[in-house]
Amino acid sequence: MTALEKGAYYTGEYRNLFKELGYSETAIQAKLEQAWNDLLHGDPDIRIYYPMGEDKGYFLDTGNVDVRSEGMSYGMMMAVQMNDKDIFDRLWNFSVTYMQHTEGRYKDYFAWHCKTDGTRLSQGPAPDGEEFFAMALFFAAHRWGDGPEPYNYAEQARRILRACIHQGEDGNGGSPMWEPANKLIKFVPESPFSDPSYHLPHFYELFALWADEEDRPFWREAASASRTYLHAACHPETGLSPEYANYDGTPAEVQRHGDFRHFYSDAYRVAANIGLDWAWFRQDPWQVGQSNRIQRFFRPVDVAAYRRYTIDGKPFDEPALHPIGLLATNAMASLAADGQDAGYFVQLFWNTPLRKGERRYYDNCLYFFSLLALSGSYRIYA
Repeated sequence: MTALEKGAYYTGEYRNLFKELGYSETAIQAKLEQAWNDLLHGDPDIRIYYPMGEDKGYFLDTGNVDVRSEGMSYGMMMAVQMNDKDIFDRLWNFSVTYMQHTEGRYKDYFAWHCKTDGTRLSQGPAPDGEEFFAMALFFAAHRWGDGPEPYNYAEQARRILRACIHQGEDGNGGSPMWEPANKLIKFVPESPFSDPSYHLPHFYELFALWADEEDRPFWREAASASRTYLHAACHPETGLSPEYANYDGTPAEVQRHGDFRHFYSDAYRVAANIGLDWAWFRQDPWQVGQSNRIQRFFRPVDVAAYRRYTIDGKPFDEPALHPIGLLATNAMASLAADGQDAGYFVQLFWNTPLRKGERRYYDNCLYFFSLLALSGSYRIYA
């Protein structure tokens, strides 16, 4: 077994798929730095970061004109990967000041969206934010060191994870973000179902090293449970998964806020998450075939023709809301894929610019994560 066959966590070696296609280190680094600069300071129809006062800033969901725990935690992960402590701390300051609850049923959770002045639009949390906040904070602690509160990054991360699995035990009426019976992440704390794109076993493996000692066995079990869950949530022929799925992997029922039984925006992230889990840990050989399947499904489809799909692959007469985001995750699947389509998607992604316009936020977040991962720059800081 070669070093790369063991995964980056064990070897410290990260594949650079752009370099494998013949691009120079200089060109790759320049593309990465230019994209980061564009997200932070670029033209008004590209940028998604906005400073606030002397010590805060936020990533704007440009399609909904609000600030989301998803985007704030994503931005922090991007910043720590780019070694940009100023942006990281500004995003964290905004998040901890305006979004994190200090009491009640959601104590230590983050309100999932708010206005740009910090006024909360909803009190409830979305667990994908919490897991990205925690992972970004641990990486920050290991890369830059801890400082005074709220820059005691590692303790802040442990505090979030403590709430994620123990919320409600003190009688505050809250609920944990992971279902205790099966160790699967929930869509929201009160829901009896999951979101396949929330499952990040590669994060849970690291939480099992750095969370409170008594909770580490839970996170090891959660990593295993999530890998198994994704087998059930992804269609065995198309590789597509629903946005919301029951604990057995079947599409969840239609919700009062919409129909999420199909392959649409949330679900794009599954391919990226599987690719990164394989790149870091290589624990589940199924991930290779799964990544080949989803790339095989999309190979004949032009990006401009991406649609909403049933999980068995039937297209709706409804265009994808975030086609560049979907391309980015299809490309990121190449971290695990070994089929003939892997190079095609990496090349197509390289030749595709950041999205412009009203709906750019989600696409460009997924775009930047893919750029990090495919350049070997999405790394574990331990």
